[in-house]
Amino acid sequence: MSPRLQAIVGGMRIRASDTILEVGCGHGVAADLICRQLTSGRLVAIDRSPAMIAAAVRRNASHIKAGLATFHLAAFETFDPGDLRFDIVLAVRVGLFHRDPGRARRLVSRWLKPGGRLVAVYDEP
Repeated sequence: MSPRLQAIVGGMRIRASDTILEVGCGHGVAADLICRQLTSGRLVAIDRSPAMIAAAVRRNASHIKAGLATFHLAAFETFDPGDLRFDIVLAVRVGLFHRDPGRARRLVSRWLKPGGRLVAVYDEP
C-alpha cells in the first residue's frame, strides 16, 4: 500500500455512511482504503482508462460484491452521476485540477451535497 495514498485517505475524515466520488481511480488503491471505512456509505469511482477500471475492479471485487463500490469508465469532464450527490469528491493527480482548478471546482460543485467537500491533491510523482 502506498504510504502517500494512506495519508491522503486518512486525512479525508471519512464517515462510515459517506457517499464518495473518486475521480481518476487508477488501479483502485485509494478505493480499497476508502471502502474499508464504509458500512452504509458507498464509493463511486471513475477513470477514463479501460485498463485502470479493469485493474480497480479486480482489486476491489469484494467491495463491489458487498455493494460498497461501483466503478465506471468515464471522463471527469463528461461524467453524469444523475441525482446522486457526494459528501466527498477525491481527485489525486487529476490533470484538470492542476491545469484549470477553477473549472474543475465548478464541475465538482454541482455534485456535492450541502456541506460536501472536495479533496484535490496534485503532487509530483
